[in-house]
Amino acid sequence: MDHQGEFRRAALELGIPGDEISSFSQHLRLSIGLSVGGGSPVGQFGGLPRLPVGMEWPSAGDVPLPLLLSIDCGALPRVDGFGLPTGGTLLFFVNQEMDHEDSSGRYARVVYVPDGTRTAAAEAPSSECLREKVDVSAELQAELPLWLQEGDEDEDWHEFWEDLDWEDMSPFQQQLFRYMERDLPHLDALRALAHDLWPSGAGVAIGGYADDEVINSIAEQSLAGREKAGDIPAIPTGKWYSHLEKEKHRLTSEWISLVSESRVYEEYCTSFVIRHDHLAAARVDKALAVTTFEAP
Repeated sequence: MDHQGEFRRAALELGIPGDEISSFSQHLRLSIGLSVGGGSPVGQFGGLPRLPVGMEWPSAGDVPLPLLLSIDCGALPRVDGFGLPTGGTLLFFVNQEMDHEDSSGRYARVVYVPDGTRTAAAEAPSSECLREKVDVSAELQAELPLWLQEGDEDEDWHEFWEDLDWEDMSPFQQQLFRYMERDLPHLDALRALAHDLWPSGAGVAIGGYADDEVINSIAEQSLAGREKAGDIPAIPTGKWYSHLEKEKHRLTSEWISLVSESRVYEEYCTSFVIRHDHLAAARVDKALAVTTFEAP
């Protein structure tokens, strides 16, 4: 389905200029929200996976990794610009406590099982890696980058930059604000329309924008690596944050969320992210996982 066309037609009916709709649409992404119950199942939390015949249960050394989620790619709604496989099964394994404490990524694994692969129901290596099976259904939801999201009505637009005053913002943050004022005068209406067409609120999402903390970590490593390799001039300490903001903005076009859990206080939540080109090639082994723990 032409979701961008659907959004454009609805926005034009509101009297919003076509150029502004195009500008906003560059930042609008649709993700697939997963909820317990509802419509036809597209996958399940927990339970036992069907693994390729001869494949052992994924583990990190002698630590078996619990199955977080399994998804039937063929049952999911299609999303423009999201190179998810059209068939087969995606399996997400993670020991969340260990992944939170260890940033190496060894305690998380994504497995893709293409259609036609001979599989067998796996036997859990231990009760610790077996979670209750719960079916999930899918629906589309709209997502925007953090700097375009709507804040609380009592907060200014730049609340995501820790409520900085104009003079305290980096040049890049000021540039984003000027862009919104100049090119998106109907931002509130466009944002409301997107969320009316594709309401959000699911606890787990496939696709959409990578978690801000995850993309921040990738940007820090990328920027430091480019600086060390001499690809960019040495960055003065006082200008590092502004360069980091710009690097994060650039990387959002290269990376996409593969699966992300909404953050809940006093619970572990895992986000898997992947580069667009790796996903298009079904190289899900290239996905990165980051597990957080939110404390009050």
